[in-house]
Amino acid sequence: MTVANDRQQAGQTKAVSGETLVEVNDLKKHFPIKGGVLKRTVGHVKAVDGVTFSVYKGETLGIVGESGSGKSTLGRMIMRLLEPSEGSIEFDGEDITTLSQRQIRPMRKNLQMIFQDPYASLNPRMSVGEIIEEPMVVQDMFTKEERQERVIDLLKRVGLGAEARTKYPHEFSGGQRQRIGIARALSTRPQMIIGDEPVSALDVSVQSQVLNLMEDLQEEYNLTYIFIAHDLSVVKHISDRVGVMYLGKLAEIAPKDSLYDKPLHPYTQALISAVPSTNIEEVKERQVLEGDLPSPSNPPSGCPFHTRCPEAHERCKEKTPLLTDMGDGHYVACHLYTEPGENES
Repeated sequence: MTVANDRQQAGQTKAVSGETLVEVNDLKKHFPIKGGVLKRTVGHVKAVDGVTFSVYKGETLGIVGESGSGKSTLGRMIMRLLEPSEGSIEFDGEDITTLSQRQIRPMRKNLQMIFQDPYASLNPRMSVGEIIEEPMVVQDMFTKEERQERVIDLLKRVGLGAEARTKYPHEFSGGQRQRIGIARALSTRPQMIIGDEPVSALDVSVQSQVLNLMEDLQEEYNLTYIFIAHDLSVVKHISDRVGVMYLGKLAEIAPKDSLYDKPLHPYTQALISAVPSTNIEEVKERQVLEGDLPSPSNPPSGCPFHTRCPEAHERCKEKTPLLTDMGDGHYVACHLYTEPGENES
């Protein structure tokens, strides 16, 4: 898929402050597995297993990985829709993992989410105006007249007319519903929006429109995005940095140009080799991975990728590599780039 990006084509670059907005440290989410007559815990699904990264104000951090890698679970933990098993999440300098649900509620106006399914994420019994207004009501923001004005303004801003506020979700297409979801996320004037595969359920032609809209809104409202997806071509066009997840861990994280031009981790190399190219003169050697993604309830020892890695050796089976700084903000968790005993657990 090719996504039009007028700002990049014009040679303009997005301003990223370098100031940290979100700090995720050794974050884990282990879901218990119940078994037996007494429903005792017999194991755990390690959906996210020790993830650390930062998000800077004004940037878009893309998170990619195949199904089961833990990327959606990660996004929901940052939103505190799921409680972390271990680790911490700092938002704008405050540790939100220690806050109760009552304490976290006022903070949600600064941290919103766009969901994957534009059909299931909108209440069919509420009008579009009520859907967009609801977050402002919950947060006790503005007067009723100001909320109505903001609903109309947001509908116009996302490409829907003011008349849409009296209609219901079933009267709109998938792309239009996702625009409603974007307007709802913007209603509380958030600092950051997490997009959990926000365009994967849309047609390719509609995807580019929604992505361009998100980029325009980011520039206008000075938003920070975490953009979760499995489509690397989509992530490449919207992201400033990209993190690659595999079996609950970060395999690699880097500025997008560095990651796509020179991927270091064998898993990242295989993913990028599978991205279709629009350049007919470019010859790409496809790297096909053997085997299936291991079960997160019984992950392999050592490096989680060693069961499918063409470069694996004995050390990979025994020691888990940690993220290693390769310079210029490029980090990789792979024994190919470290000496024995260095950056491993």
